Amino acid sequence: MTIGPGVWRLSPTRAVTLERARVMAVLNVTPDSFSDGGSIATPADAVRAARAAADAGADLLDIGGESTRPGAGAVPEAEQIARVAPAIRAVREAGLDAPITVDTTRAAVARAALDAGADAVNDVSAGLDDPAMLPLIARRRVGVVLMHRRSAPARDRYSDRYVAEPDYGPAGVVRAVRDFLAERLGAARDAGVAPDSIAVDPGLGFGKSVGQNFELLASIDRLVTLGAPVLVGASRKSFLGAVTGEADPARRLSESIAAAVAARLGGASIVRAHDAGPHRRALAAADAVRAARMGRVWPG
Repeated sequence: MTIGPGVWRLSPTRAVTLERARVMAVLNVTPDSFSDGGSIATPADAVRAARAAADAGADLLDIGGESTRPGAGAVPEAEQIARVAPAIRAVREAGLDAPITVDTTRAAVARAALDAGADAVNDVSAGLDDPAMLPLIARRRVGVVLMHRRSAPARDRYSDRYVAEPDYGPAGVVRAVRDFLAERLGAARDAGVAPDSIAVDPGLGFGKSVGQNFELLASIDRLVTLGAPVLVGASRKSFLGAVTGEADPARRLSESIAAAVAARLGGASIVRAHDAGPHRRALAAADAVRAARMGRVWPG
């Protein structure tokens, strides 16, 4: 298989092409995630959820065993493995071939998930929580998402609950996030991770106020210049509810789609979402707008 521009490489023989927006479906095997905690409690549940997401148009499946909502405590590695490895194995045994990312900051969990059939690692700490993570990814020659966050979930707050706006210095949140991601891209490459295996994520909701999240959404094009695919995860988050007045995360579909479309028009390649079908359809329209901007007639 030839790996060229416009792909996120997950292995020497597998890549996600980025000629259109890709949807990463959220599958949390957790009891306490902010929106869907407890909805996937068994491997059989994971198979049903994965099949439903794939049927709805999801291009990737993101499976996590530790909530990263503000205030969430750390989950021991053994417990994370007990949650995610059987779920991933069951999805593979059910014949579902969609690429799977494991949402974890721990190398031991990533290793178990990769052994069970995952293709890549989605690390919200960008490889900082566990010094073994980036060397593992390099050794296994798999893909990785490096995300910006200001602090660990246990010390974080929801975006609409900050007493004072997080201080990102005189350059502002966009410059700070871009500089951080540039540094972590360099660290991953220095560890031996293939450059075309790395995606970056600005970490919407992770240590940012409502206004700072929208600043980042409005500046995705500045992150695209880093040269890595940009993944954006705004789905159902509190900063969206803050501007619409919707308190129930599960009822923030319209807001989530609006954020996903804005991210795509700014150049994001992958959108992480709870509702795969509506996002896939909305992003198809956003792709048509992008094609028109580039002087191509839909379908391009």
